[in-house]
Amino acid sequence: MQSPEQAFEAWGSYDQDDPYPLFAEVRERGALHEVTLVDGHDAWLVTRHDEAKALLNDPRLSKDLQAALASSAGIVAEGLPGPDFARHMLVVDPPDHTRLRRLVSAAFSVRRIEALRPRVQSIIDDLLDGIAAQGPDAWVDLVASFAFPLPFTVICELLGVPEPERAPFGRALGALSMPTSTPAEYERAKAGSDAVVRSLTQLVETKQADPGDDLVSALINTRDGTDCLDQRELLSTILQLIIAGHDTTTSLIGNSVVALLRHPDQLAALRANPDEIAGAVEELLRYDSPVPHATFRYATEPVEIAGVTIPAGAQVIICLAASNRDADCAADSETLDLERGNSHHIAFGHGIHFCLGAALARMEGQLALRSLLLRFPQLRLAVPGEELHWGHGDGLVLRGLTELPVIPGQAEEPTP
Repeated sequence: MQSPEQAFEAWGSYDQDDPYPLFAEVRERGALHEVTLVDGHDAWLVTRHDEAKALLNDPRLSKDLQAALASSAGIVAEGLPGPDFARHMLVVDPPDHTRLRRLVSAAFSVRRIEALRPRVQSIIDDLLDGIAAQGPDAWVDLVASFAFPLPFTVICELLGVPEPERAPFGRALGALSMPTSTPAEYERAKAGSDAVVRSLTQLVETKQADPGDDLVSALINTRDGTDCLDQRELLSTILQLIIAGHDTTTSLIGNSVVALLRHPDQLAALRANPDEIAGAVEELLRYDSPVPHATFRYATEPVEIAGVTIPAGAQVIICLAASNRDADCAADSETLDLERGNSHHIAFGHGIHFCLGAALARMEGQLALRSLLLRFPQLRLAVPGEELHWGHGDGLVLRGLTELPVIPGQAEEPTP
């Protein structure tokens, strides 16, 4: 394990397979730390729950990426696909944020999400049928066969992405989401980014010409008086919804399965009481947050907190994963306890930027885990735990398993 001093010089380069011992040591040293991120940019790192929650909702911390780049080009990497896709809710402040969230929320309604429940269950059942068909002793990659295709299929259907275009689109998104610390990695991500841009531009043009009963068509047509999304806002929002709508849920499912298999007592308790799945998912979100760090913020003026002053213009990175294992979030916080109850975790953020898709992620996670565990009561890892690798994503905002090899065991009949 890296020492905190080493990690502070390249925060994000630590062992992605188990960063929690480092998070605990850094959190013990204090709530805030000056660090250099793995991309070379300086930042203030927040590791404790109360300070994280306060700063997530502090208006002195701006999320306006374009304003930050204009004021100081060295504050943060611009990232891919670039400024034409940087006009969504996660990279603007009020009043722009208020306006965009209002327009998107109108299309991304609770009614629309809840109407997906039967279809989500149907997709789950089909995927589990596919796993069962391979036989009880088969070596199955649960990421490729279940954790990825479930939320990816759901978000594609929700947005109206045609089925023949989904596989190449998924590959392009995967490339876009990977690290870019070397020239070769950047070129791979850039190729994926360019493919995503072409696909989304074509999708919007198709839906503008021929609207359907899908979220892209709803976003194109949503109005609040004379207000609507312009083309840049529309493309940016669709990309945000796609990435947030599948990648994080893939990690939620994968992380949760590993946590349960590593804690057989908790797994047995959940199998005995599957109707407790909602509370179990909240604890799994806290225990191994699928989004380790919140997205970009910077201080527009000096911010004093926990006896430390964050200077104006500084980037602030809030470690949700460390904060969720703080004692102020949950007692005995390093322990997985599915009967814990409300632990006040911040896996979905907090304040005005609380995840718009939280209800969809929770529904998918609950249905997926309940169905998987009941269908395959003998499910087990196919490799030793130390051979699992969290190599998907940049390790800061996205952290997921590269693959999850399991042996499904004998399948039970699907549970109604």
